[in-house]
Amino acid sequence: MQINKRLHSVYKNARTEYFDENSKYIFFSDLHRGDDSASDEFTRNQNVLLHALNYYFANGYVYVEAGDGDDLWEYSDFKNIRLAHSDVFLAIKKFFDEGRLVMLYGNHNIYLRSGSFVRDNYYTYYDEFSQNTKDLLNGLVPVESLVLKNRKSGAEIFVLHGHQGDLMNDRLWRVSMLVTKVWRNLRVVGFKNPTSPAKNLYKRSKIEVRYKEWIEKHKKFIICGHTHRPKFSETHELPYFNTGCCTHTKGITGIEICNGSIMLVNWRVKAEPNGNLIVERCATRGPCPIEGYDFRGLKSRASRL
Repeated sequence: MQINKRLHSVYKNARTEYFDENSKYIFFSDLHRGDDSASDEFTRNQNVLLHALNYYFANGYVYVEAGDGDDLWEYSDFKNIRLAHSDVFLAIKKFFDEGRLVMLYGNHNIYLRSGSFVRDNYYTYYDEFSQNTKDLLNGLVPVESLVLKNRKSGAEIFVLHGHQGDLMNDRLWRVSMLVTKVWRNLRVVGFKNPTSPAKNLYKRSKIEVRYKEWIEKHKKFIICGHTHRPKFSETHELPYFNTGCCTHTKGITGIEICNGSIMLVNWRVKAEPNGNLIVERCATRGPCPIEGYDFRGLKSRASRL
């Protein structure tokens, strides 16, 4: 598969939004919400994410869930996922109700490209307490990609999950889904799937290099996920940013845009000297002004980054 051609096709069909120095975005991906069973890697961080979402909602951010929010490969019944993480979905609903949610689909929730699947599963839910049906994300239209365009400079930030061009997770995703279902049970007893880009360093590096080559050719930023490895480029480098994921034992990572700058953030549980546990947000890279990424002065060889 020609990654350059695949990325260009996804870019051409992206949803476009305009932003300026007053815009605020938070990008999380690869949450892999499951059914709260032993194999659900998101469970350990659900309260961390809930606290983060409440912070971003209160501070006026747009929430972009950049793919693989729900792991529909491993947990095919969405009702079990919603029930297991109902508080998180209610937090997401607050963004949706105010028009501040953009949901992208990745390979693990590729079913969201089906309008009928989204209507049947995401529009409403049955509330066991009140015993009636309530709105959840009624009218949600997930997209494959997003282009944020600067109102002043015209600079574009291309946002996608990052599986596009990864043969086994793109064109052959049904095969990978079957493999993942097998490894789900093995993971419970300690095995890790070596074929996943999240676990395979070679595959991660190959994908990143190809994406940087596209950036160099088309002179655009990329924000993605998929590899589970957070990445942040300084202003003298090609602007490739990766959100990381929300399944690490040490917390969750994401990309923020605020006040015309971009930043990599980490949310994790921290023990205070008195023994109290708190959820702490810290900037691990940046902030760097978006306008500071001048393609004329960037390193020209993607493979060297």
